[in-house]
Amino acid sequence: MKKLNICIIGGSGFIGTHLVRQLNDHGHLVTIFDKQKSADFPRQCTLGDVRDQQAVTAAVSGQDVIVNLAAEHRDDVRPESLYFDVNVGGATHVCEAARQSGIKRIIFTSTVALYGLNSGRPTEESPIRPFNAYGQSKHEAEGVYKSWVHEQPERSLTIVRPVVVFGENNRGNVFNLLAQIREKRFLMVGKGDNRKSMAYVANVVDFLEFCLEQQPGLNTYNYADSPDMTTQELVSIARQAFGQKSMPLSLPYWLGLSGGIFFDAVARVINRPLPISAIRIRKFCAETTVSADKALQRGFRARFTLAEGLQTMIASEFR
Repeated sequence: MKKLNICIIGGSGFIGTHLVRQLNDHGHLVTIFDKQKSADFPRQCTLGDVRDQQAVTAAVSGQDVIVNLAAEHRDDVRPESLYFDVNVGGATHVCEAARQSGIKRIIFTSTVALYGLNSGRPTEESPIRPFNAYGQSKHEAEGVYKSWVHEQPERSLTIVRPVVVFGENNRGNVFNLLAQIREKRFLMVGKGDNRKSMAYVANVVDFLEFCLEQQPGLNTYNYADSPDMTTQELVSIARQAFGQKSMPLSLPYWLGLSGGIFFDAVARVINRPLPISAIRIRKFCAETTVSADKALQRGFRARFTLAEGLQTMIASEFR
């Protein structure tokens, strides 16, 4: 592959750090634009905010490719307008910066939250039904990028809609779940037979690098590692890795959701988000699967299975 000048917006975060490391190793010239300094690659990092048009334009000047990983994505972002300020406003600024700098290739990480919960196994052509402000903001951001790519036939836009991504140095939902299991504080809500599409970060990074070679035009991909796991299978892998034999306690879904609604009320009173909420209970118990067949049809093959990824993360994070 030709060596490229690549600006990774949001490159100080979890996926970005893994991606920068790999692209460095493969000889690309990588810069990071992020509101937080990169702990691993400070010399490659420029501080700035995607809501600042001038800063974005300066950061991408002279680049061949923009990879935009930046997003407001947590469940508890307040006010909700921040999702749109960062995700949609950021898309507008990135596209304008690309226009001014003559950049013809953008990779944008969107989300499978566009399809909603319990939506079967959606493909890239399935109806868009966001269930929260985050998903809606990503949908609108995709529209901004699509307008940009259709302006000139030589432009290339790759939209990647990943599922939940886990791996080393991540402190997200999967890490929190594993920590609760290790400390025997995990409580299963529901039967655990709901399937979850998930992705190991090393495979996601491989796929993003794979997308650097996409042809002009619009390319949209779901990304998930297959086969999908049930929540119970995930918990079983973790329990085995931690040497646990006793089964965790479980609650009926209706009772767990009632608890989430109660904690939401408490959070509003104390004006502080709590680790348990109704939306997190709904997401935990929902069937959230997608079809990632299109990526396979284009020739991509993951290096690691989901079980291998989980085992590697556990070995790295829970020594």
